Amino acid sequence: MEVKNQKGASAIEFAIILPVLVLLLFGTIEFSLLLYNQQVITNASREGARAGIVAQSPRVSDAEISTIVTSYSGGNLITFGAANVPISVTTRTGDTFQSDLTVDETYNYGFLVLGNFGFGPITLSARTVMKME
Repeated sequence: MEVKNQKGASAIEFAIILPVLVLLLFGTIEFSLLLYNQQVITNASREGARAGIVAQSPRVSDAEISTIVTSYSGGNLITFGAANVPISVTTRTGDTFQSDLTVDETYNYGFLVLGNFGFGPITLSARTVMKME
């Protein structure tokens, strides 16, 4: 049996596998960032609701709750310099003791690398409902 020259075969195999490995690596990183950003908007929604339910006179307005949520999100979201500003909607069902305060927040997360492969922006949302104190 004659052994044929196999020089360069491993380089060609590596060149075939490299795009798949890079896609898996960036996919893992981007979906980790997506989960991190989901947790940030969930925490921002909780912070806004907590500020709104505290018993004080006068009560915190919807605009102030929206400012709290937006500033928390803006300071902690990883956006890669994108101009995606969280859209925060605050709804209140009443200002009395034991009524519900609902804070909704949505955020359009745009992928950095995976967007080039057809993954479009994903809308992340969080809702927090707390009883007024």
